[in-house]
Amino acid sequence: MTEFVVLADAGWAEALSDALLQAGAWSVSVEDAADLQRDEQPIFAEPGEEPAVHEPLPPVPVPLWPLNRLRVLLGPDRAPKDVLEVAAGRLDRAPPAITTVRQIGEQDWVMASQAQFSPLRIGRLWIVPSWVDPPDPSAVNLRLDPGMAFGTGAHPSSRLCLQWLEAHVEPGIRVLDYGCGSGILAIAAAKLGAQSVTGVDIDPLALRVARENSRRNAVRADYTGPESLRSDGPSARFDVVIANILANPLILLAPVLLGLLADRGSIVLAGVLTRQVDALVRAYRAADPRLGLVEWGRDGDWVCLAGRRADR
Repeated sequence: MTEFVVLADAGWAEALSDALLQAGAWSVSVEDAADLQRDEQPIFAEPGEEPAVHEPLPPVPVPLWPLNRLRVLLGPDRAPKDVLEVAAGRLDRAPPAITTVRQIGEQDWVMASQAQFSPLRIGRLWIVPSWVDPPDPSAVNLRLDPGMAFGTGAHPSSRLCLQWLEAHVEPGIRVLDYGCGSGILAIAAAKLGAQSVTGVDIDPLALRVARENSRRNAVRADYTGPESLRSDGPSARFDVVIANILANPLILLAPVLLGLLADRGSIVLAGVLTRQVDALVRAYRAADPRLGLVEWGRDGDWVCLAGRRADR
């Protein structure tokens, strides 16, 4: 396979990308040509947070960067110059200069992807990829196939949540995993003895992956979208509400998550950077003065907050 790189401004980078695919490219990826430089411009941010840029953003979303790097992958029988000329010709433009060309060796992409994941120990828990034998069959093993859903246990925020669950889950409690991704936290709660576990996600693919992972681990958990949750009455509330998302969504979700938390229940919030802790604590204390939310654990720049709701 051959990879070549060209530069294109925002005015025609998307059209050139489409034309390259039509001309026979296997794939085209678009990157900020100024990445890792002073002029790098983030396009996306957390909800409600303005990306940090040197000049104000226009009032509509920016689809691409001012200057874009297009990485184009070709099959072995295609020449970069020929494909680029055909693509540019479709747009009645002169082809841009090719900045780099390199050969990429063939490999088993499934095996390469699986090689990224290895068994991970967290206290009594082992997070074990579904294609690997458990290092300790007598331990609490979570057999996991993340697929395209977030959640392998390797991220610091996931590790912190798993550590909290391992230390606090007791038999008979009801646990809600809000933003369940692959289902790793819900499955861990079930394996650690929770009586009932519910996982919630807005992504149908994540819900499907979570259900498959629960079946693989022979645990029972209910997975649903947020529209199916009810918070009207004590029977609809949970002893533990855990959410490993991002700081701004957690702030926006404060009324929802607190509405699902039982009296004397515990809430666990992760996906939070150290600089975001104060804002999150203020938001939850303002929403519920009975909640004592504090920093429970830290892993690098990532923080896990936990709190218990006091009796009325």
